[in-house]
Amino acid sequence: MKFFKFYSKNWYYIGGVLFVLLAFMVGFLGEGFNPLSKILTLSFMALLVHQFEEYALPGGFPAIMNSAWMGEKDVPDRYPLNRKSAFIVNVIGGYPFYILAILFPNLIWLGLAQVLFGMLQILIHGILINVKMKSWYNPGLAAVVFLHWPIGIYYIRYIYVNGLIQPWHWLAGIGVTVLAAMLIINLPLQLLKNKKSEHAFSAEEMKRFNMPEKLKRLKVDKPG
Repeated sequence: MKFFKFYSKNWYYIGGVLFVLLAFMVGFLGEGFNPLSKILTLSFMALLVHQFEEYALPGGFPAIMNSAWMGEKDVPDRYPLNRKSAFIVNVIGGYPFYILAILFPNLIWLGLAQVLFGMLQILIHGILINVKMKSWYNPGLAAVVFLHWPIGIYYIRYIYVNGLIQPWHWLAGIGVTVLAAMLIINLPLQLLKNKKSEHAFSAEEMKRFNMPEKLKRLKVDKPG
């Protein structure tokens, strides 16, 4: 129980450690990997960097999500996104989705869904949040541009060059991506949003990325 409590508060730091371990594994043992599994492992590593960028360095995503995007002024440290829902979305939901594709590399539609899941976040981080923030960058965007997209393009090129993809794979992959977004992201957020939630983000988490000043510039109340 204590471990779970610790993990739920520090999951993005633990994800950073996992990234380092996977980097050593791919670097030293990568030759024994199925080529598709290797690419999809790199995609999972991109997810870990993405999450670390959002919540740790530079961080600030909780305030971006709740205050800048959703306009919450009363309890932006816990509504609609709170620490529990963030953990469930990113770890309980996100990790298995990415790892399944690694374990079953011959399911091309699943691998395609995995890389598309990361690539399509360009719509959120590259457009929607930047419009809300009146900025050119927000935490998570660098991982999308410099990791999710190059890895995703390489995966798509690989399956085309090696004749592994069929037209129906695209339909299934896109469908699974949309379904995953609904089940992994939207469903937990909707079920767990609660203005009286005990799972509030810390003041430190809310202030990262200089968010109080940025919200003041946007004429949004400072995070809790």
